[in-house]
Amino acid sequence: MKTDYLSAKEISQATGLQVSINSNSQSTQLDAKLNLKSAEQLPVLYLAPQQEQAVGRFGRPFYTNQGGIYMTLHLKPNCSYDDLPVYTMMTATSIVKAIQRLTGIDCGIKWVNDIYYQGKKIAGILTESLSSEQDVVTDLLIGVGINFFISEFPSELNQIAHSLFQETPPISRNQLISEIWQIFFNTPKRDLIRVYRDKSLVLDKKISFTDKGKSYEGLVIDISQKGELVVQLTDNSQKRLSSHHISLSSWEM
Repeated sequence: MKTDYLSAKEISQATGLQVSINSNSQSTQLDAKLNLKSAEQLPVLYLAPQQEQAVGRFGRPFYTNQGGIYMTLHLKPNCSYDDLPVYTMMTATSIVKAIQRLTGIDCGIKWVNDIYYQGKKIAGILTESLSSEQDVVTDLLIGVGINFFISEFPSELNQIAHSLFQETPPISRNQLISEIWQIFFNTPKRDLIRVYRDKSLVLDKKISFTDKGKSYEGLVIDISQKGELVVQLTDNSQKRLSSHHISLSSWEM
Protein backbone atom coordinates (compact mmCIF):
# COMPACT_ATOMS: atom_id res chain seq x y z
CA MET A 1 0.00 0.00 0.00
CA LYS A 2 3.02 2.33 0.17
CA THR A 3 2.56 3.36 -3.45
CA ASP A 4 -1.26 3.41 -3.44
CA TYR A 5 -1.64 7.08 -2.59
CA LEU A 6 -5.03 8.72 -2.60
CA SER A 7 -5.17 11.32 -5.36
CA ALA A 8 -7.78 14.07 -5.16
CA LYS A 9 -6.89 15.13 -8.70
CA GLU A 10 -7.35 11.66 -10.21
CA ILE A 11 -10.67 11.06 -8.47
CA SER A 12 -11.97 14.53 -9.28
CA GLN A 13 -11.09 14.17 -12.96
CA ALA A 14 -12.85 10.80 -13.13
CA THR A 15 -16.00 11.81 -11.25
CA GLY A 16 -16.35 15.58 -11.55
CA LEU A 17 -16.58 15.78 -7.76
CA GLN A 18 -14.82 18.26 -5.54
CA VAL A 19 -12.46 16.08 -3.45
CA SER A 20 -10.87 16.85 -0.10
CA ILE A 21 -8.28 14.61 1.60
CA ASN A 22 -7.49 14.94 5.31
CA SER A 23 -4.41 12.97 6.37
CA ASN A 24 -5.19 13.59 10.06
CA SER A 25 -8.90 12.81 10.00
CA GLN A 26 -10.80 11.76 13.10
CA SER A 27 -13.55 10.64 10.74
CA THR A 28 -14.66 11.73 7.29
CA GLN A 29 -18.20 12.18 8.63
CA LEU A 30 -16.82 14.74 11.08
CA ASP A 31 -14.78 16.38 8.32
CA ALA A 32 -17.97 16.83 6.30
CA LYS A 33 -19.91 18.19 9.28
CA LEU A 34 -17.19 20.73 10.06
CA ASN A 35 -17.39 21.99 6.47
CA LEU A 36 -21.16 22.07 6.01
CA LYS A 37 -21.29 25.85 5.79
CA SER A 38 -18.00 26.44 3.99
CA ALA A 39 -18.41 23.97 1.12
CA GLU A 40 -18.73 26.17 -1.96
CA GLN A 41 -19.37 23.49 -4.56
CA LEU A 42 -21.45 20.37 -3.98
CA PRO A 43 -21.31 17.41 -4.00
CA VAL A 44 -18.05 17.19 -2.04
CA LEU A 45 -16.21 13.94 -1.37
CA TYR A 46 -14.13 13.79 1.82
CA LEU A 47 -11.38 11.16 1.99
CA ALA A 48 -8.91 9.97 4.61
CA PRO A 49 -6.11 7.37 4.52
CA GLN A 50 -7.15 6.35 8.05
CA GLN A 51 -9.59 7.47 10.75
CA GLU A 52 -9.17 7.77 14.50
CA GLN A 53 -12.82 7.77 15.57
CA ALA A 54 -14.78 5.93 12.89
CA VAL A 55 -18.29 4.74 13.79
CA GLY A 56 -21.05 2.84 12.04
CA ARG A 57 -24.81 2.55 12.55
CA PHE A 58 -26.10 3.00 16.11
CA GLY A 59 -22.71 4.48 17.09
CA ARG A 60 -20.85 1.18 16.80
CA PRO A 61 -17.06 1.51 16.39
CA PHE A 62 -15.70 0.73 12.92
CA TYR A 63 -12.18 -0.70 12.61
CA THR A 64 -9.89 1.28 10.30
CA ASN A 65 -6.46 0.63 8.87
CA GLN A 66 -4.17 2.31 6.35
CA GLY A 67 -5.18 -0.33 3.81
CA GLY A 68 -8.79 0.82 3.79
CA ILE A 69 -10.99 3.29 1.92
CA TYR A 70 -12.70 5.88 4.11
CA MET A 71 -14.89 8.54 2.57
CA THR A 72 -17.99 10.68 3.01
CA LEU A 73 -20.07 12.21 0.24
CA HIS A 74 -21.88 15.46 1.09
CA LEU A 75 -25.10 16.06 -0.85
CA LYS A 76 -27.83 18.70 -0.59
CA PRO A 77 -31.13 16.94 -1.42
CA ASN A 78 -33.40 19.83 -0.30
CA CYS A 79 -36.45 17.61 -0.18
CA SER A 80 -38.75 16.09 2.42
CA TYR A 81 -37.92 12.82 4.15
CA ASP A 82 -40.75 11.15 2.23
CA ASP A 83 -39.17 12.16 -1.08
CA LEU A 84 -35.61 11.31 -0.07
CA PRO A 85 -34.02 8.70 -2.37
CA VAL A 86 -32.80 5.47 -0.76
CA TYR A 87 -29.20 6.63 -0.73
CA THR A 88 -27.90 3.81 1.47
CA MET A 89 -29.26 1.18 -0.92
CA MET A 90 -27.96 3.11 -3.92
CA THR A 91 -24.49 3.36 -2.38
CA ALA A 92 -24.39 -0.33 -1.43
CA THR A 93 -25.27 -1.33 -4.98
CA SER A 94 -22.69 1.07 -6.42
CA ILE A 95 -19.97 -0.50 -4.27
CA VAL A 96 -20.90 -4.05 -5.28
CA LYS A 97 -21.18 -3.15 -8.97
CA ALA A 98 -17.88 -1.26 -8.94
CA ILE A 99 -16.02 -4.16 -7.34
CA GLN A 100 -17.48 -6.65 -9.80
CA ARG A 101 -16.86 -4.42 -12.81
CA LEU A 102 -13.20 -3.77 -11.94
CA THR A 103 -12.20 -7.14 -10.46
CA GLY A 104 -14.85 -9.76 -11.24
CA ILE A 105 -15.32 -10.35 -7.49
CA ASP A 106 -18.94 -11.04 -6.54
CA CYS A 107 -20.08 -9.53 -3.24
CA GLY A 108 -23.43 -9.58 -1.44
CA ILE A 109 -25.41 -7.01 0.53
CA LYS A 110 -26.69 -7.60 4.05
CA TRP A 111 -29.64 -5.30 4.67
CA VAL A 112 -29.32 -2.53 4.93
CA ASN A 113 -25.79 -1.20 4.80
CA ASP A 114 -23.15 -3.96 4.92
CA ILE A 115 -21.17 -5.50 2.05
CA TYR A 116 -20.07 -9.12 2.44
CA TYR A 117 -17.46 -11.21 0.66
CA GLN A 118 -16.82 -14.89 1.38
CA GLY A 119 -19.22 -14.77 4.32
CA LYS A 120 -17.58 -11.83 6.11
CA LYS A 121 -18.06 -8.06 6.15
CA ILE A 122 -15.75 -5.98 3.97
CA ALA A 123 -17.61 -2.66 3.92
CA GLY A 124 -20.19 -0.58 5.74
CA ILE A 125 -22.23 2.54 5.03
CA LEU A 126 -23.42 5.24 7.45
CA THR A 127 -25.95 7.75 6.11
CA GLU A 128 -26.78 10.81 8.19
CA SER A 129 -29.14 13.67 7.38
CA LEU A 130 -29.70 17.19 8.63
CA SER A 131 -33.02 18.96 8.26
CA SER A 132 -34.47 22.44 8.57
CA GLU A 133 -37.29 23.51 10.87
CA GLN A 134 -39.63 22.83 7.95
CA ASP A 135 -38.50 19.16 7.91
CA VAL A 136 -36.65 19.65 4.64
CA VAL A 137 -33.52 17.50 4.36
CA THR A 138 -30.90 20.15 3.66
CA ASP A 139 -27.74 18.06 3.94
CA LEU A 140 -27.01 14.37 3.56
CA LEU A 141 -23.74 12.64 4.46
CA ILE A 142 -22.99 9.19 3.05
CA GLY A 143 -20.07 7.64 4.92
CA VAL A 144 -18.34 4.58 3.46
CA GLY A 145 -15.65 2.33 4.91
CA ILE A 146 -14.14 -0.46 2.79
CA ASN A 147 -11.54 -3.01 3.89
CA PHE A 148 -9.58 -2.74 0.66
CA PHE A 149 -6.21 -4.35 1.44
CA ILE A 150 -5.88 -5.23 5.12
CA SER A 151 -3.71 -8.21 5.98
CA GLU A 152 -4.60 -8.52 9.67
CA PHE A 153 -7.56 -7.71 11.88
CA PRO A 154 -7.84 -7.59 15.67
CA SER A 155 -8.54 -11.07 17.06
CA GLU A 156 -12.11 -10.14 18.02
CA LEU A 157 -12.88 -9.32 14.36
CA ASN A 158 -11.23 -12.30 12.66
CA GLN A 159 -14.47 -14.27 12.41
CA ILE A 160 -16.61 -11.43 11.09
CA ALA A 161 -14.37 -9.05 9.11
CA HIS A 162 -12.63 -9.65 5.80
CA SER A 163 -10.55 -7.72 3.30
CA LEU A 164 -11.41 -7.34 -0.37
CA PHE A 165 -7.80 -8.20 -1.18
CA GLN A 166 -5.32 -10.30 0.82
CA GLU A 167 -2.52 -9.95 -1.74
CA THR A 168 -1.34 -6.99 -3.82
CA PRO A 169 -4.52 -5.51 -5.36
CA PRO A 170 -4.88 -5.46 -9.16
CA ILE A 171 -6.52 -2.03 -8.92
CA SER A 172 -5.85 1.13 -6.92
CA ARG A 173 -8.06 2.71 -4.29
CA ASN A 174 -8.43 5.73 -6.58
CA GLN A 175 -9.88 3.51 -9.30
CA LEU A 176 -12.41 1.86 -7.01
CA ILE A 177 -13.47 5.14 -5.40
CA SER A 178 -13.97 6.73 -8.82
CA GLU A 179 -15.93 3.76 -10.17
CA ILE A 180 -18.26 3.70 -7.15
CA TRP A 181 -19.35 7.30 -7.54
CA GLN A 182 -19.54 7.14 -11.34
CA ILE A 183 -22.03 4.28 -10.97
CA PHE A 184 -23.87 6.09 -8.17
CA PHE A 185 -24.45 9.26 -10.18
CA ASN A 186 -24.93 7.74 -13.64
CA THR A 187 -27.16 4.71 -13.00
CA PRO A 188 -30.96 5.14 -12.77
CA LYS A 189 -32.25 4.68 -9.23
CA ARG A 190 -34.62 1.89 -10.27
CA ASP A 191 -31.69 -0.09 -11.69
CA LEU A 192 -29.66 0.33 -8.51
CA ILE A 193 -32.61 -0.89 -6.41
CA ARG A 194 -33.09 -3.89 -8.71
CA VAL A 195 -29.45 -4.90 -8.34
CA TYR A 196 -29.69 -4.35 -4.58
CA ARG A 197 -32.43 -6.98 -4.47
CA ASP A 198 -30.43 -9.31 -6.72
CA LYS A 199 -27.39 -9.04 -4.43
CA SER A 200 -29.35 -9.24 -1.18
CA LEU A 201 -28.16 -11.82 1.34
CA VAL A 202 -31.46 -11.78 3.25
CA LEU A 203 -34.15 -11.86 0.55
CA ASP A 204 -35.99 -15.22 0.70
CA LYS A 205 -34.07 -16.06 3.89
CA LYS A 206 -35.18 -16.62 7.48
CA ILE A 207 -34.18 -13.85 9.87
CA SER A 208 -34.57 -12.92 13.51
CA PHE A 209 -34.78 -9.41 14.91
CA THR A 210 -35.90 -7.39 17.90
CA ASP A 211 -38.40 -4.55 17.67
CA LYS A 212 -39.28 -2.47 20.75
CA GLY A 213 -37.89 -5.15 23.04
CA LYS A 214 -39.80 -8.03 21.44
CA SER A 215 -38.10 -10.80 19.45
CA TYR A 216 -39.42 -11.97 16.09
CA GLU A 217 -38.60 -14.57 13.44
CA GLY A 218 -39.77 -14.68 9.87
CA LEU A 219 -39.06 -15.00 6.15
CA VAL A 220 -37.99 -11.97 4.11
CA ILE A 221 -40.34 -11.89 1.12
CA ASP A 222 -39.51 -8.48 -0.36
CA ILE A 223 -37.47 -5.29 -0.10
CA SER A 224 -39.61 -2.22 -0.77
CA GLN A 225 -38.71 0.77 -2.93
CA LYS A 226 -38.14 2.65 0.34
CA GLY A 227 -35.67 0.05 1.57
CA GLU A 228 -37.97 -1.65 4.06
CA LEU A 229 -37.73 -5.39 4.64
CA VAL A 230 -41.09 -7.07 4.19
CA VAL A 231 -41.10 -10.05 6.55
CA GLN A 232 -43.66 -12.83 6.81
CA LEU A 233 -43.73 -13.80 10.47
CA THR A 234 -44.27 -17.29 11.83
CA ASP A 235 -47.98 -16.50 12.43
CA ASN A 236 -48.27 -15.58 8.69
CA SER A 237 -48.72 -11.87 9.44
CA GLN A 238 -46.41 -9.38 7.73
CA LYS A 239 -44.15 -6.76 9.22
CA ARG A 240 -42.19 -3.99 7.50
CA LEU A 241 -38.80 -3.24 9.01
CA SER A 242 -37.26 0.20 8.78
CA SER A 243 -33.49 0.50 8.87
CA HIS A 244 -33.81 3.55 11.14
CA HIS A 245 -34.46 1.47 14.25
CA ILE A 246 -34.10 -2.23 13.44
CA SER A 247 -30.94 -4.32 13.27
CA LEU A 248 -30.96 -7.98 12.29
CA SER A 249 -29.75 -10.32 15.02
CA SER A 250 -29.35 -13.31 12.69
CA TRP A 251 -30.05 -14.46 9.14
CA GLU A 252 -29.47 -17.53 7.01
CA MET A 253 -26.14 -17.48 5.17
